[in-house]
Amino acid sequence: MSSVQIQCTRCKGVFRDRAGRLQDGYSRQCPGCEVVLFFAEDSQHPFIKRAMRDARKVRKELREAQAARRLAPEAPTSRSSDGRRRTVGRSE
Repeated sequence: MSSVQIQCTRCKGVFRDRAGRLQDGYSRQCPGCEVVLFFAEDSQHPFIKRAMRDARKVRKELREAQAARRLAPEAPTSRSSDGRRRTVGRSE
């Protein structure tokens, strides 16, 4: 999951946005009431704080998963392409 839930500070409606976008200085319009929400690390509003904290957590988990995939050895494939080759002399 690479998105986080955001609760509007005005209408209290809930919507989702990608965690990669939710960084300091990002702004987004609420799809319900169309108020513009500004996301800042030092925001005092609890809804903004929660969304920023959740986005940091998701981005960290994604980075860790990517690092683990890079460090993991490649798993051998169970299917080989040899079985799919057309044999010479075989007619259709």
